[in-house]
Amino acid sequence: MRAITILLLCCFSFIGFSQNDKTFSEANDLYNDGKYAEAIDKYESILDSKMHSAELYFNLGNANYKLNNIAPSIYYYEKALQLDPNDKEIQNNLAFAQNMTIDAIEKVPDVGFSRITKSVVNTFSADTWAKIAIGGVFVFVLLFLMYHFTYTSSKKRLAFVVSVVSLGVACFSIAMAFQKNGFDSKDNPAIVFASESRVKADPNQASEELFRLHEGTKVQVIETYNDWKKIELSDKSVGWIPLKDIKLLKI
Repeated sequence: MRAITILLLCCFSFIGFSQNDKTFSEANDLYNDGKYAEAIDKYESILDSKMHSAELYFNLGNANYKLNNIAPSIYYYEKALQLDPNDKEIQNNLAFAQNMTIDAIEKVPDVGFSRITKSVVNTFSADTWAKIAIGGVFVFVLLFLMYHFTYTSSKKRLAFVVSVVSLGVACFSIAMAFQKNGFDSKDNPAIVFASESRVKADPNQASEELFRLHEGTKVQVIETYNDWKKIELSDKSVGWIPLKDIKLLKI
């Protein structure tokens, strides 16, 4: 009975994939015919079925860009980059879309030790750092055993030195994995979808207005209070923005 259930699930999954492939092809045809709004509806119907891909988000970004929908185009390009961060075409199209935004916010660069640390930590993902750590431990164990069972002094010395280095690499990689995981957990970007949003000093409409943001601007969400989000800009400005005015990239 269990085998039949699994088989049925596999069949339904295959049908779902086939249907989405057909819908994706139809959406592409609509896009190529210049029917961008209709293409968007088709693409979004695939998203509703929980089937996500960098290509799907990229095409959604392109279709919205053609309609001058600034915030949605940037949002979907950013979503595509989350799945395929090294894709040059996505990066280029995102840059074109960002040129349509009103807000010109300068990024405050990291300096000194902080810049070096972030550069090293972001070299790999947390999973990759963890795999390097496991590899280092594995090499350490092998060489440690070799050290104990070999009788040649030169081989013992070599095994000891390399095993210590391997253990050091493992420990360093574990530390980097935790750091990367910490960075990723604090990374909570969002895109402003309101045509104009008034950022407040406190999470209520009666508080002082600090500045205004416009659609397409990317912010970092650092705190939540009821229907308000505390945000930080790339120039380190902070304030509170209504939840309805932004759309989180990590959902």
